[in-house]
This record gives sequence, structure tokens and C-alpha cells, in this order.
Amino acid sequence: MTKSTKYSQKRWSLASLYPAPNSPEMKAAYKELETLAASFEKKRPLLTDKVSQVEFLAMIQELEKIYRIGHRLGSFAELWFTEDTQNQEALGMVAHTEQLLSEISNRTLFFSLWWKGLSDELAAPLMAGAGDYRYWLEEMRHFKPHTLTEAEEKIINTKNVTGVNALNTLYDSITNRYVFKVEVAGVVKELTRGELMSLVRSSDPDLRAKAYQELYRVYGEDAPILGQMYQTIVRDWRNEEVTLRHHKAPISARNLANDLPDEVIETLLQTCEKNTAVFQRFFALKARLLGMKKLRRYDIYAPVAKADKPYAYEKAAEKVLASFKNFDPRFARLAERVFADDHIDSEVRKGKRGGAFCATVNPGITPWVMLNFQGKADDVATMAHELGHAIHSMLAEHHTLFTQHANLPLAETASTFGEMMLVDQMLAEESDEAVRRDLLFKQMDDAYATIQRQAFFALFEKQAHQMVVDGASVDEISAAYMENLKAQFGDAVEVADEFKYEWVSIPHIYQVPFYVYAYTFGQLLVLSLYKQFKAEGESFKPRYIKLLAAGGSESPMKILAEAGVDVRQPAFWQGGFDVLSGMVDKLEKIA
Repeated sequence: MTKSTKYSQKRWSLASLYPAPNSPEMKAAYKELETLAASFEKKRPLLTDKVSQVEFLAMIQELEKIYRIGHRLGSFAELWFTEDTQNQEALGMVAHTEQLLSEISNRTLFFSLWWKGLSDELAAPLMAGAGDYRYWLEEMRHFKPHTLTEAEEKIINTKNVTGVNALNTLYDSITNRYVFKVEVAGVVKELTRGELMSLVRSSDPDLRAKAYQELYRVYGEDAPILGQMYQTIVRDWRNEEVTLRHHKAPISARNLANDLPDEVIETLLQTCEKNTAVFQRFFALKARLLGMKKLRRYDIYAPVAKADKPYAYEKAAEKVLASFKNFDPRFARLAERVFADDHIDSEVRKGKRGGAFCATVNPGITPWVMLNFQGKADDVATMAHELGHAIHSMLAEHHTLFTQHANLPLAETASTFGEMMLVDQMLAEESDEAVRRDLLFKQMDDAYATIQRQAFFALFEKQAHQMVVDGASVDEISAAYMENLKAQFGDAVEVADEFKYEWVSIPHIYQVPFYVYAYTFGQLLVLSLYKQFKAEGESFKPRYIKLLAAGGSESPMKILAEAGVDVRQPAFWQGGFDVLSGMVDKLEKIA
């Protein structure tokens, strides 16, 4: 394979999962899944106070085998649907596999319910002899106070398929078919959301404004429907997580899933609220350099110099891989695997899901990376980010299916660190001062997008969840979102009225409530780790690689403590903002 074809933009291959939909291999997998589930159900009588260590481990291994097959089938469906959200066959397979996996979950549910109900005295020796499954078993028991009866749990699994899961699939189908029309250089173009968003980083202020106005014109037209979908999802979350499972607050359910104390996340969000001045100072500096009295919300990602340098896909891939190799050759080799296995979909196509992600299916299978690459510096950084996720997964692939995945806040570590390595390299290589200045400003742009923006999304979610319970309308929630934006930007940024619809365009708050603080947590954590790397050099790397290789095999608090991080202390989070404040100082001197 030549270098040019190796790094060419194309659709990914799903052949590592199955040769094709409805292939003999896929049909055999469905059959094997049923056989294994039926066999597992027959083991139920073994689960008594007298179960042996050998029997217990054998059951876990059988359960893992069931879920590995389920993950393959479900992932094929989701990745196929991602390629084209208007593909009715793919949509049908998503619905079918969700229903099937819900049924399998119900049929194997008795194991986790028995395990949570076992006394600490009897559970301790079984956990001690469970090897790499230990933390998975320990974490499962944390949910004991929030677990319902077997019949109730089965009802929840079943209703989710035709309830909240179906709503999210519908949201994707509706929003990914949107077409945006903007006049560019005298020609009206029809654009995907990804293409439209590339315009908000244009050096043309009118084009930036038109892009945002068109985005929220389209989303705004459907805001009553999309907002109603959100209200229903929020009610579903509260009904299950607060009313039935008795979590203290809606966000507490996410915190427990992340195995992080409520007070840690509250400290994180409070620190972000206290540090709005850092980014407001940055936006005031950017306004001055752009020759504006005050920045508009349209302009927050505007380049400070007209250095719209394009990056060919092949060159971008080489640049990203070189930055990984400079840190550690193993990182580059792992990223190369994603290209070599044809697991990247980088094309921009109508109907394709917007944004970017990395999907890990099972240990030992190279992750899939989805990009919408358009040749901007931001697209190169996104490539580094998503390949960072893939590297993280592959470093932890020696763990079981149940312990490979890092929890959400730690899952952003390698991706964000990868971006920072790339920017360092691009700064070192770049001789054009305009491009260098753009890169430095882009670091702060990205810090805003990843830290403060996401923290204020989480603060909005907390407020919106309560407002929905109190009977607020979509218009009232939109008004609350505008107040959230004003609290972020203060007097530094002028926010136009159409931004009140921004919240209905954020998939994460629909699909994974309170996910977004993971970005804030991860970025501030990486600022701390990167500072250590710059101070310590080579001696830092083994500790960092150990953190990534741990995956989800230990509690995040333990993993972080071993890395020398105490996230309970406000001073830790403030340290991240101090680094950012120093970056603004540096920019003020060179601007």
C-alpha cells in the first residue's frame, strides 16, 4: 500500500466486525448470542452463598463472551448508521440490535442483581480472586442503593428501547438531514453542518455571522419539536434516576457512573464559574486585534490574522503521526493501526453524522475513528484528538471488556494531550508569524470550547432539568440559556438573540445527560499533566502511560492519586486556570 492511498480520505471499512449486513457470519453471531444467553440462564441456580471461585469466574467469562458478541453486532449497526443517517436498512438494524441487546440484558440481569445483593463478607473473597474483573465488580456494588427489583429493571430496559433510545435516534435522523444555505463568494451553497461550522473560523466577519445565523435559523424552526424531545428525555431521566433509583440529584447519577463524588464535580463547576474573567480577558484582547470595539458571539473563533492555511489530508495524517512519534514511538505505531485497518471515515457527505468520535468495540479490535475533514487547522487537531482516544483504548486493550474503558472524565486525557503535542510541533515547525499567532490563539479558542463552554453547558443542564420538572416551556428554557451565555461572556462579548436556540443543537445533552463536564475535567487535568511533562521530560512518560494503560481497571480517584493529582482540592482546578491566565499574559505581550 502506497503512502498516498494509506492516508487518503475515504469511507471506513466495517469488515473487521462482519463482511456485510446479513452476511453468514452475522447470522451465525446472532445464533451464537442466543445459544450463549440460553446457556448462561441455566447457570442461575449456581448463584448461592456457596458459589465457588471457579464457578463464579467461569460465569463472568461467559457473560463477557455474550457482551463481546453483542458489542460487535450493536457497533456494526451504529457505525453503519453513522455513515448515512438516512439509510433505512441501517436504521432498521439499529432498532433491531437495540431490541435484541435489551432482551439479552434482561435475560442476564439476574447475575448483577445477585452480586449487588451479596453481603460484603461473602463478596470480598470473590472480588479478591477475580483478577482484572475486580474493579468492575467493585463498581457494580456502588449501585446497590439505586438498584430496583429484577422485574422493575427489566421493564426499564425494555421501555428504553422504544422510549429514550428511540427519541435520540429520531433526533439524529432529523438533525443530520438538515441542509444549510449560505452565500459564499457570490454563490449560494448547500452545506452540511460540518461544512457550515468551518465558516465560523473564517477571516470574513460577515461570513461568520451568516453561518451562525443560518445554523440557528434551521435549528430554531424546529426548536419547539427538538425542545419537546429534550423535555421528554429530561423527564425520563428524572423519573428513573431520581424518583425510582433515589439519586440525590439528576447529575448524581452521572457522577456515580463516573465513580466520582458529587462534591468533586461541584468544586470543578464552581471553579469554572469563578474564572469567567480569564476568558473574558482573552475575548477583549481578540476584539482589539480584530479591530472591533467588542467581540460578537459570531467572532469568538475568528482567526486573528488572515492565515487560512489549508492542510491536505495526507499531510495532516503525517503531521499528527509525527507528533505522536516525537512523544513516544509506540503512540505513533498504535495510531498507524487505525489507518492500516481502514478504520477511519474522514469524508464529508450529506447524511453522514456530523462532528467526530472514536468508537471502541472490544479489546483487541482496532477502534474506529469518524472525522469530517475539510483541511482546516482545526480538522488536523480533531484528527489528533480522536486518534488520541484510539491510542488510549489500545494501550488498555490487555484488560477485559468490562475494564478496558476509562471513565468519561479520564477518557478525555489522551485525546486532549494528543492535541497539545500536535500544536507544540506545529509551532516548532511554522515560520510564518501569522500562522504561529493563529495557532497560539487557537489553543485558547480550544481551551474555551473544551473547558468553559462545556462547564456552562453542565450548569445549564442542572438548571434545565429543574425547570422541566417545574413545567417550564421551551421558550423559557431558551431564555434561561441566554442568561447562561451572558454569565459566561459578561460585557466582553455581544450575544445575538438567535443563540437562544444553541442548546437544542447540542447532541450530548440529549444523548448522555451531564456528559459534557467530562471535557472540562479532562482539559484541566491535561493542563496539569502537560505542565508536569514540560518540567520533568522523559521521567514523566512512564507515569502518564501507566495512567492510560489502566483504562477502567481502577477507580479514577486512585488512578489520579497515583499520578499525583488531588481533584478534591479547589486549588488543583484553579491551577489549570492559572495556566490559562498565563497563556493570555503571553498573548498580550506578542499581540
